[in-house]
Amino acid sequence: MTTIAFEGLTKMFGQKKAVDGLSFEVEPGRITGFLGPNGAGKTTTLRMLLGLVEPTAGRSTFDGKTYRELSHPRRQVGVVLEASAIHPGRSGKNHLRIIQKSAGIPAARIDEVLELVDLQEAAETRVGKYSLGMRQRLALAAAMLGDPEVLVLDEPANGLDPAGIRWLRDFLRRGAGEGRTIIVSSHLLAEMEQTADEVVIIGDGRLLRKAQLSEMAQDGPSLEEAFLELTVQ
Repeated sequence: MTTIAFEGLTKMFGQKKAVDGLSFEVEPGRITGFLGPNGAGKTTTLRMLLGLVEPTAGRSTFDGKTYRELSHPRRQVGVVLEASAIHPGRSGKNHLRIIQKSAGIPAARIDEVLELVDLQEAAETRVGKYSLGMRQRLALAAAMLGDPEVLVLDEPANGLDPAGIRWLRDFLRRGAGEGRTIIVSSHLLAEMEQTADEVVIIGDGRLLRKAQLSEMAQDGPSLEEAFLELTVQ
């Protein structure tokens, strides 16, 4: 079981502070919704977690190790950052095969994850013919190739129709039930209210609130009302 820790994480772009001393933990066996208005610093935070952006100060770790220090990162952390960043001329199966070979993952895992995300029938179809929702599922299949303990997902519901969103909710619930650590950034507040166990809300790169959904429900306002109260100045 893996805990993600953000410790005083800060990122400056010139004179602009995109992330400002962010500190919180994401625990295993639950879904943590990572919420904030556009420009709040969500994607920058996740990119720092994954070693794609160097922090100005602070750090983010998986059980005390940075992403770059992990021995087998693709097997330990599954990532969806941008589903559209997939070569359109490759079939879905070939896209997964390239990742599988580079990460030293058994080839049999490819068919398993295609079944997991309901893409068996489109496995040989070129990704350029996929809908956005299908590309999101393929990105999730790639994230699950290594059977990771951690999932880091940036807007995974983007492009999904209502049935796809329900499917994603069930997918995440199963993952949390298996003890995975899951952080999901999203702008779909109503869906997060049905999916997440807890939420982390940020604004201007700063932590505004971290709470379990059950606690927020006791307070009275919906997640959307609490979000607006915290983020609208």
